[in-house]
Amino acid sequence: MILGALLDVGVDEKWLLGQIGFLGVSGFSVRVRRVESHHLWGTDVLVSVEGDQPHRSLADIRRIVEGSRLSSAVKAKSMAVFSRLAEVEGKIHGVSPDKVHFHEVGAVDSIIDVVGSVAGLSALDVDAVLCSPLPLGHGFVRCAHGVLPVPAPATVELLKGAPVYQTAREQELVTPTGAAIMVSCAQSFGPVPPMRIEKVGYGAGKTKSEYPSLLRVFIGELEEKKKGRTKAAKD
Repeated sequence: MILGALLDVGVDEKWLLGQIGFLGVSGFSVRVRRVESHHLWGTDVLVSVEGDQPHRSLADIRRIVEGSRLSSAVKAKSMAVFSRLAEVEGKIHGVSPDKVHFHEVGAVDSIIDVVGSVAGLSALDVDAVLCSPLPLGHGFVRCAHGVLPVPAPATVELLKGAPVYQTAREQELVTPTGAAIMVSCAQSFGPVPPMRIEKVGYGAGKTKSEYPSLLRVFIGELEEKKKGRTKAAKD
């Protein structure tokens, strides 16, 4: 959804796919399309994996990212996201971060999610990323570790210190990957600040719901009385 919203708000699709290609990872294809959700249109990014992908460790992902032709800034921020995930997974499962073998997060589609989102944010050339309080669903979700409560334990750990709120929706609204991207990239959390909105983008999700399955991003300039204006992205 983050990738879709960034494309919808103006990141060039060909450029972003080129950045993903720098990773040198094979066995997948990316499809970008416009979709409708409750009469609202957004951009959907579908990563299709061909065949089995290995369960990669943090060291494996570091070799992929740091050995790529991505910019140093995108490499550093991408690894900050993965390192944070490794710390959380290690804490939950009682092992050191270096011993963590990612399942969903180590798969090629999650690597594309993280690196593509970081690269997309860099392409927008914003001075700050501000994130709204994040909604939490409830119930259970099935993953590589079995059946887990919603929000997933990794999501809860990642969102410590960030504002969240409970909803009645029985579905996963924030994944560990999404949480890691936002807490690593956002400079602050809170309601929409006084700003002049210039662009709005919508990223489509895959989960069927009675609510629009969309992530909305605003691009604009903050209204600051003494410091002038600062360009910002609001997720």
